[in-house]
Amino acid sequence: MFPESTTGSCYEECKSTAEWLLAQMEVRPLLGIVCGSGLGGLAEMLKDQVVFRYEDIPNFPQSTVRGHAGRLVFGTLKGKPCVCMQGRFHLYEGYPVQKTTLPMRIFKLLGVEMVILTNAAGGLNEDYKVGDIMIIKDHINMPGFAGVNPLAGQNDERFGVRFPCMSDAYDRDLRQLAQDVGEELGYKDFLREGVYCVLGGPSYETIAECRMLHRLGADAVGMSTVHEVIVARHCGMRVFALSLITNKAVMDYNSEEKANHEEVLQTGKQRAEQLEKLVSSMVSRIKHN
Repeated sequence: MFPESTTGSCYEECKSTAEWLLAQMEVRPLLGIVCGSGLGGLAEMLKDQVVFRYEDIPNFPQSTVRGHAGRLVFGTLKGKPCVCMQGRFHLYEGYPVQKTTLPMRIFKLLGVEMVILTNAAGGLNEDYKVGDIMIIKDHINMPGFAGVNPLAGQNDERFGVRFPCMSDAYDRDLRQLAQDVGEELGYKDFLREGVYCVLGGPSYETIAECRMLHRLGADAVGMSTVHEVIVARHCGMRVFALSLITNKAVMDYNSEEKANHEEVLQTGKQRAEQLEKLVSSMVSRIKHN
């Protein structure tokens, strides 16, 4: 018996949710944006907003984390029709991984062609500073090593193929565009590119875990994004993702520093404006099919 959330009922569920939303919209969104902890301001940039609370949307999960507003915002960004999630879903909230990624499939059925994801992350790369913005070029799906993958279970060909390629998960052209726009905006000093590792959370990483992840090639670590990326790519959407480095991972046993959620939200406030400017400037130059 396959898990219920991965059989055909998932497609019907997503389709009915997408139809419910589209019935109240005049324009299909082409761009989907997911806001990370403390980065919900991206949604505020949308013009002609139509807002839905997650609890009012059929089949939609609920966000339970501070810094995640729990609203789906439709509108236009730089003249392009958008849908923006203010608040996402995480494994540590107790949701099965298929449920945390359900919005990506709904995005696809709404007409979204490209997804931009943001997150708050801990810096593992010793050259990174708090406040740096990292363009994600690749990921390590640590829960995937234990079989936690949103595509596990029966595959529905209406979404995508059984074995999707992930070596090109993060769109090269969009990454280059971000570098070009960042340079023009004068962000070169704090714009990075690196590898993001996802863990289950909610406890922050131990010193031994941080050291191990660094040796594996991870530049930043967090508790989101990767599973959404896997599902978005499975659906054939282009993906671009950014991490805001909100804290330095503790790698030294003599350190007095401790990771905490308040620090994450505070850094988000301080750098959010620049991150929003980077994303909106990119959007103004993206051409859709």
